[in-house]
Amino acid sequence: MTDLAAKTKSSRAGVQKFGRFLSGMIMPNLGAFIAWGLITAFFIPTGWIPNEKMAALVGPMILYLLPILIGYTGGKMVGGIRGGVVGAIATMGVVVGADIPMFIGAMLMGPLGGWVIKKSDKFFEGKVAVGFEMLIDMFSAGILGMLTALLGLWVIGPVVSFIVGILQSGVGFLVSARLLPLVSILVEPGKVLFLNNAINHGVFSPLGIQQVQESGKSILFLLETNPGPGLGILLAYWMFSKGKIKASAPGAIIIHFFGGIHEIYFPFILMRPILIVAAIAGGASGVLTNLILGSGAVAAPSPGSIFALMAMAPKGGHLPILAGVIVATAVSFIVAMPFVKTFATQDGSDDKLEEAKATMKSMKGAGRITNIVFACDAGMGSSAMGANKLTKMLKAAEQNIKVEHCSVDDIPSSAQIVICHKDLMARVEQTGTKAILFSVTNLVNAPEYKDVVETVIQNNK
Repeated sequence: MTDLAAKTKSSRAGVQKFGRFLSGMIMPNLGAFIAWGLITAFFIPTGWIPNEKMAALVGPMILYLLPILIGYTGGKMVGGIRGGVVGAIATMGVVVGADIPMFIGAMLMGPLGGWVIKKSDKFFEGKVAVGFEMLIDMFSAGILGMLTALLGLWVIGPVVSFIVGILQSGVGFLVSARLLPLVSILVEPGKVLFLNNAINHGVFSPLGIQQVQESGKSILFLLETNPGPGLGILLAYWMFSKGKIKASAPGAIIIHFFGGIHEIYFPFILMRPILIVAAIAGGASGVLTNLILGSGAVAAPSPGSIFALMAMAPKGGHLPILAGVIVATAVSFIVAMPFVKTFATQDGSDDKLEEAKATMKSMKGAGRITNIVFACDAGMGSSAMGANKLTKMLKAAEQNIKVEHCSVDDIPSSAQIVICHKDLMARVEQTGTKAILFSVTNLVNAPEYKDVVETVIQNNK
């Protein structure tokens, strides 16, 4: 591999990692966003069944609940449960200091809160006597939470408000100048590089929610989520390809269009990259149609299913959104058709699909054991002691892995190894975690710690 190719691959992986991080703050909270969207669609004065008392939920949810949820999630991603708490406190600073929904501010302050508590934990690591872990944990979180909230109130909040104003002006210009379809030149290739969630939830959703506040709907929610471009390409494969590719296309269509899992069509583009032209043409056509018809959604449709798009349509907005999907599908299909016909006459098409799937899998990536969790009933006392002890043993074995601690009920899905007291093992198993499980009897000198260390060493060779 050349130096340029290696750098390109490294840059792409870095962008993907950043994109996954952004979307990781939004995705777990989509239920709250959808709840807010439905309340907005039904109960605001222009909604389906206007109700002043129920519509009173709209403002507090968008100004307080949603940003704080994002901040908590971002902090938790970086610094565990305590990072989430500090991230939520820090987010409150930008929320109070601004008169607009602070989603971008939350995506900054949440991870910042998690980062500072993580650095604090690292500073105190190995310096705290056994039994004082909980005391240090609580006061460090409280002090750092206060400081980051003040930082958000006086510094980050005003800066973010200024940036959001510029972004809104830029989007407004693109809309008024009818140039918004050009965004598809960036959106469609970005989706195939697995930046779809980052693009939608990290960029368009915060700006779109601002527009909903002003006009009750936003076209920005329809830029990435339109299933039309992918549907057109899959239909072309179904009609004009051969062998395994033709046979796999109908199932992919169902998963993509009705299930909203857009990733299913990415391998079909990766095996014939020229088809990105069809995706861009379909996406731009759909956006143009939505612009002409004044389409918009009240919240981000997620996943990008036709059902989700219809559910997020405002009163009287179903047909315009559907028209955007139909036009995007038709244009994408027409542009993809000659390319797919040409590919169908070539040998090795089935092998190309398998190669593309393998490429997609490698693009998503995999990792070593880096996420170890010590769980106890409350997630503070005994688990903090056990995590402290095991971290020191791993460090002595030249495995620089910080062991997190949490409640049994809050074991993260990303955990690769989970350790708990033997009396709690049944509860851990009931959580359905896929992690490797270890039970201990003595929190300070458990012989099982050696087994954990050996497992990590063997796996990370």
